[in-house]
Amino acid sequence: MINTYQTSMALPQVPPPVPPRLGRSQPVLIPAQLPSPGHSKPLLRFLVAVVVLHLLLSVGGFLYLYYTERQLSHATYSSPQGRVGFPPIEKQEPAYRALARLVIKPRSYSTKAKTSGYLQWDTDHSVYRDINYFHSTWVTILQPGDYFVYSRVTFSRGDSTIPLASFVKMRKSDSGEEKVVMKAYCSMSNGTGSMLNPHMCTATQQDVITLERGNQLSVWVEDLSLVDYEVGATSFGMYKV
Repeated sequence: MINTYQTSMALPQVPPPVPPRLGRSQPVLIPAQLPSPGHSKPLLRFLVAVVVLHLLLSVGGFLYLYYTERQLSHATYSSPQGRVGFPPIEKQEPAYRALARLVIKPRSYSTKAKTSGYLQWDTDHSVYRDINYFHSTWVTILQPGDYFVYSRVTFSRGDSTIPLASFVKMRKSDSGEEKVVMKAYCSMSNGTGSMLNPHMCTATQQDVITLERGNQLSVWVEDLSLVDYEVGATSFGMYKV
């Protein structure tokens, strides 16, 4: 019986292949396509437009605030203090408020001539804002509304035959009928029959009057030769409330 010998050789052992894991995708690299110059121009233009618009809005807002503050600062008025007959005007007034502050026009009258009439105002040194003047004696209203009207007439001499009085007259137009809306009197006597020293007195009046567009106001006195024409002694004005 023949024995058969089987020989075997040792072979290197190779690890088994690792199976792929399920549920995990392998990254696939796809080369990105560079944008063409034609596609980037609209985006660049849009960004430039946004920056320019923002700059314009910033500059416009600054200019608006600057000119608004400057306009309000120019609309500041101060009324003369310590003077009888001047209304208390606020230190700051809106620029659109209508007002007039009239300065008497110096005139010379003969002491023997007795002439009644309207006081004339110096239009070069008077202040008119949304109010016109008419023949240097009347003021014409442009904005309808309620107006604070004041008048102060100083008399430097007296007359025993007529009262020392001033009248504020109004008419609806330059050809309308005149009517007295305010009047004031003063006396050079101290109440005991003796004359004041100096021989002067001031007729002061003020009131709120409703006026329409085109209405006119003026100051009338019985004798123009008795009025004191010194600057500050006689005045007339108004402002819209």
